This record gives sequence, C-alpha cells and structure tokens, in this order.
Amino acid sequence: MFTLVKNANVYAPEALGINDILIAAGKILKIDSKIDITNITDTQVIDAQGQTLIPGFVDGHVHLIGGGGEGGYHTRTPEVLLSHLTKAGITTVVGLLGTDNATRHNESLYAKTKALTTEGVSAYMFTGGYKVPTETITQSIQRDIVFIDRVIGLKTALSDHRSSQPTIEELSRMASEARVAGLISGKCGRVVVHLGNSPKGFGPLFEVVERSDIPISQFIPTHVNRTELLADQGMEWLKLGGFVDLTAGINPDKGAKGSVKASRFLARCKEQNIDTSRVCISSDGNGSIPVFNEKRELIGLKVAGFSSLLYQLKEMIQVENMSITEAIIPFTQAPAQCLGLANNKGKISVGKDADFLVLDHNLDIQHTFAQGICHINNGVVQIKGTFEE
Repeated sequence: MFTLVKNANVYAPEALGINDILIAAGKILKIDSKIDITNITDTQVIDAQGQTLIPGFVDGHVHLIGGGGEGGYHTRTPEVLLSHLTKAGITTVVGLLGTDNATRHNESLYAKTKALTTEGVSAYMFTGGYKVPTETITQSIQRDIVFIDRVIGLKTALSDHRSSQPTIEELSRMASEARVAGLISGKCGRVVVHLGNSPKGFGPLFEVVERSDIPISQFIPTHVNRTELLADQGMEWLKLGGFVDLTAGINPDKGAKGSVKASRFLARCKEQNIDTSRVCISSDGNGSIPVFNEKRELIGLKVAGFSSLLYQLKEMIQVENMSITEAIIPFTQAPAQCLGLANNKGKISVGKDADFLVLDHNLDIQHTFAQGICHINNGVVQIKGTFEE
C-alpha cells in the first residue's frame, strides 16, 4: 500500500517548503512539490495543508521495562506501552536500565525492544546499568554489542551516590571495550553516562579523556541540564567535540530546583556561539524521578512521562525564538547521528525510513508515522500495543 501526504510544510530538518511525500514499504519513495498518483492504486491520501511535517523523534533514553525501585518493591515503575511513545511523537526509542540491576535485567530489556519493534516502532538498547562490574547478557560488553542485534552501546553511572563509584581505570576499560565492539559491529558503541548531583560532575569523564587515548565522542553524558554546574561543564564538553544529552523532563518550572531547561541550555549555547549539532534531547521516560533530602534519604518518587519532548520543542520555538530547523535537530538528526542510526533515521529524505510527524499550527501532533504506518491519525491512536485496552 502507498501513502501520499500532500501539501505539507516539510522540515527535513532543513526547510524544504511545501511538498508531497510518497511512502511505501516503510520507506520514503519521493519528495516533490506535486506527486501524481493517477496510475497508482491502493493509495491512502492525507492532506496536510497548513501543517508542518518533521522527522519522528529519536528518543535515546527510555526505561522501557520500567525504572525506579529506590523506595521499595512497590515503587518499581511499569513497562512502557506502545501508544505512550507514538502519542509523544517517538518513532525510534532506545532503552536502558537504571539504578536497579537486581530485579531488572538486560535480557528482559532485549525482549522488550523486540516486542516494540514487532508492534511497529524501531527499538534498540544499551547494555549495562549503574552497576560495575557491568551486568550484561553474554557476560561481555563486547559480545553484547557485537552479537546482539538491538544492542548498540553501554550504560553506566557517575557522580551519583547510587552509582558503583567506578575508578578512572575501570571507566576507561569499559569505554574502550564498547568502542572496539562498535568498530567491529558497525554500531555506535558509545557509552551513555548517567550524571548525578555530585559536585564531581563531569570530572571523571574529563580525566578519562585526558589520561587515555579514548576520544571524547565515545561518551554520551546524560541529564546534563540537571544542575547549573553540569550545564556549564556540558558546554565546555561540547566545545571539545563531545556529545551531550539533555533530559526534557528536567525543568525548574516543574520542581527541578537548580536545573536548566533543555530549551534554555540550547539558547545559551547559541548565545555563546557553541556548536549545538551534538546536543541531543531525550525524555528519560518511564523512569522514576526520586526526590532525596540533604541526607540522601528518599522522600518521594514520581514517574517520568513523554510529553516533555513536545513541550521543550514548543519552548524552543515559541519562547527562545529558534527556527523550526534549529529546534528539531536535538530530537531527530543529532540523536540519530549520536546513536549510529543516521543511515535510516533522523531526516526526511528519499530512501530513509518513513518515520515522521505532522504538526498543526499549535505544534501539536496530528499524525505519527513509524515505519510508514500511521499510528496516530488526527490525534487519535490507531495502533495499540498487544495488551493495551
């Protein structure tokens, strides 16, 4: 079956103007100002006149099988549902584990990535977690990345009282093993590094880069907008050629005291002429949001959603006065490149996967296409996960 989206204002992320887009077999076949389908049968037509078409969101940090657990067994968050992703515009998702490597396992995470892929989105994962020595599926970081199809890199944690407090030598060894695995397998092989509130911040990462031959691009520091200190260090990291990942849900207006909005971080970079092409924004969706007191005692727990992605996109355009192209890159092109998925993801281009969103004049999602299938049509869920009511 063919689908033709007509009269859309297309951002690829660069502005392409008003165009029609023809898709089939999960791929973008043609982009043109006028596509004639007179001789094509079995075609679905969507008129997107007055609406904006952008790449689907590539969310590189989601707790697909749940997170949490810091407040006891009853505080473990549930697995994510398919429509929770597609309603938020997420067409490519990467799962990982958090604090809990005891009741959550990489094997279960792998099974979830396979399930979501079957249900219609593109799902991948990072092996590992907070714990060092690292928990893996094959008992080897390198073997996980090289031999397991959905595994694209490694996850670890630093500068947090919940981390395993790895040494510089341990961190260097893990990063090196992941890097070599990425080279062998043609995957990104990068290391997502959870950064907590510790004043050490980026310190251990800077030390690894200074003391070893591992390039700065090997790491993806995440939650970089958690504190002003991390935000400042993150800008220095960018200047040296590294990637950073911001968490859309971390917002000082919504209770995250001392944090920096993802949109404001991008605006600050722009003000200082810092290249933002390596800035990614993810949701940290479905994970827990623990609240600790000064004694590091848990006093509250929330569950992170996915609506923060679109919220931050709107903030960048409507509050920080960024262009649509500037605003969508951290949600699309940048994470696709960072995660080694740019061959098929992150852009509206002939031959790439037909993953895109159609937004109305308020920048709300009207249509979500993943792998060429319409999951959200006129704001209504069309395809639900296997066990969704």
